Amino acid sequence: MFVPKRQIIYILAILTFLSSCITSEKVNYMQKPGFNIPAYKDSTGFGDYRLRAGDRLYVKVYSTDDKTNALFNGSTGNTQMMMSGAGGASDLYTYLVTEEGVINFPMIGDIPMAGKTVREATSALEKAIEPLFRFSTVEMRVVNRNFSVIGGGKSGYYTMPREKINIFQALAMAGDVGMYGDRSRIRILRETDNGTIIKSFDVRSADIIHSEYFYIEPNDVIYIQTLNEQFFSITNLPSLFSTVISTFSFGVLIYDTIKRINPDNTPAE
Repeated sequence: MFVPKRQIIYILAILTFLSSCITSEKVNYMQKPGFNIPAYKDSTGFGDYRLRAGDRLYVKVYSTDDKTNALFNGSTGNTQMMMSGAGGASDLYTYLVTEEGVINFPMIGDIPMAGKTVREATSALEKAIEPLFRFSTVEMRVVNRNFSVIGGGKSGYYTMPREKINIFQALAMAGDVGMYGDRSRIRILRETDNGTIIKSFDVRSADIIHSEYFYIEPNDVIYIQTLNEQFFSITNLPSLFSTVISTFSFGVLIYDTIKRINPDNTPAE
C-alpha cells in the first residue's frame, strides 16, 4: 500500500518532536529501578580509601611528655608546612608517601604506608613509636583530598570537606548536573594501583546508595555527558512552541523539496 509522502513527513516530525522532550524521568534522582532505570543492589559497597604514593599525611603525636610532642609535631625531617583554614590559619606538617610507599618519620625512619587504610596506617605508626616513647597516640588524616568535575557546563576542581563524600554531595558542590546533563551515563575516572579505570553508572537509580559508585575517592574525575536532547531544548512553554514551529517548518521544507523533485506525487519504482 502506498503511503503519501506528506503523511510520512508528518509522522517523522511527530516522532522527532516526541523523542526530543526532556522528561522528568531523565532528570529526577532516586527513581525506583525498572525499565530504563538499573538496579545496583548486588554490586560492591564502599571500601575505605587505601593510601598510595603521592598522598600527603597530616600526623600529630600526643604524649604526656612535652619534649616528645615538640619533636614529632615540629617542622622536622621530611615534613612540609602547609597553611590551612580561614581566619586564624593553622600550620599543618605533612609527610609525603613516596614512590616506595613509605613516609620518613623523625627518629623512626621509613614506615610503610601504601596500601593501608588511614586506621591501619595510624596503628602502624603508633607501634613504630612505642619502643622509643611509650604512652603516645597518633592522629592522622589525608590532606589535599580533591576531585574534579568536567562536562555538563559544571567543570571545576573541588576539595573534599571530609574523608568520604557521596556522588550526590559531589555533584551538589559542582552545582548539580544541569538540565542537559545525561544522568544515565555518569562516568568516574579513578586512579588505582593497576592504572586508571572508568566506572559508568546511572545516578538516577535509587539503588545507587547500595553500589560501589555511591562514594567517591580522592583524585576522582567525574565526567558528565550531554543529553542529545539539548539540541531541541524543550524544557518550558516558550521552548515547546519554538520546537513545534521549527519541527513543522522543517517538515514543510522537506515535503516541498520532495514535491519539486516529484511533482506528480507518483510512487517510486
